[in-house]
Amino acid sequence: MTSKTRRLARTVAALLTAATLAAGLAACSTGSASSDSCDPAATSGAASDTVTATEQFGTQPTVSFPTPLRPDTTQVSTLIEGTGKPLGDGQYVSTFLTILNGSDGSVLTQSTYTADDAASFVIDKLGIEGFKKGMECARVDSRIAITIPGDEAFTDDNRPTGLAAGDSIVIVVDITAAYLAKAEGTLQFATAGLPAVVRAPDGRPGIQIPTSPKPSSLKIVDLITGDKGQVVKDGDSVIVNYTGVLWDTGEVFDSSWEKGTPIAITATDGQAIPGFVKALVGQHVGSQVLAVIPPSEGYGDTASGSIPAGSTLVFVIDILGVVG
Repeated sequence: MTSKTRRLARTVAALLTAATLAAGLAACSTGSASSDSCDPAATSGAASDTVTATEQFGTQPTVSFPTPLRPDTTQVSTLIEGTGKPLGDGQYVSTFLTILNGSDGSVLTQSTYTADDAASFVIDKLGIEGFKKGMECARVDSRIAITIPGDEAFTDDNRPTGLAAGDSIVIVVDITAAYLAKAEGTLQFATAGLPAVVRAPDGRPGIQIPTSPKPSSLKIVDLITGDKGQVVKDGDSVIVNYTGVLWDTGEVFDSSWEKGTPIAITATDGQAIPGFVKALVGQHVGSQVLAVIPPSEGYGDTASGSIPAGSTLVFVIDILGVVG
């Protein structure tokens, strides 16, 4: 690989990674795919149907297609059919990627196809418009080939050095896992004396602190109970969206929603504050949990970033999935 190609690979990889962290409330999707009904934004066509890939699902493929490939719109073909439900544009997914220049077939960047090298992102926050279209309605355990014309891949402002305006890109995607876009289950009644929670259509919570005295012990209550989801066990790597506020001021001190992507937290002592871990273990995937965490279950008498010493913390946590 030449130094120019290495620079290009880093640029493309950085753009895909940045897309998972960017965008605010206006970009958030309202739904996840909860049924087999899905209306795809892109379908197969003459360009995507020419793409072939060797090797089994989850194994680094060699990708072939006639060059130059000039799709007039984004197209997507299924190379290996998966059995999962169709993906919705607000879902967080894990994938292996092979990205190529459609003009000459050169590989721009490629996953190593090992568990620690998965590319994970929220579909509707992808920075490449055609990539976003191609992912909608695909299924977990599928390998898909997306062919994207230059004008649906990059603008003049963000096109990586080495790609011309007329160059298409080809992305072969192995979709290894998908997680809920927001909590899903049975809504529970509010608990008197604890913070009230409202939800935006995309699931993002707003938290209102009551005027009653703050609890002196850990309080964990279900706001939404995941009816059929997997139960979180100690040591599981759990995909969550959360917002944390200070009881004393109502100020948000941390929020994965504001960062634009869920995070993975290991549900065991030492990986998060004790009260947060206790709020996860034993819960079903799909649940939304309110946790009021006293200092003894949080940071104690030590300040942490914007959190003052001795603070009571309030978290609303959406449990979106368990890794593995």
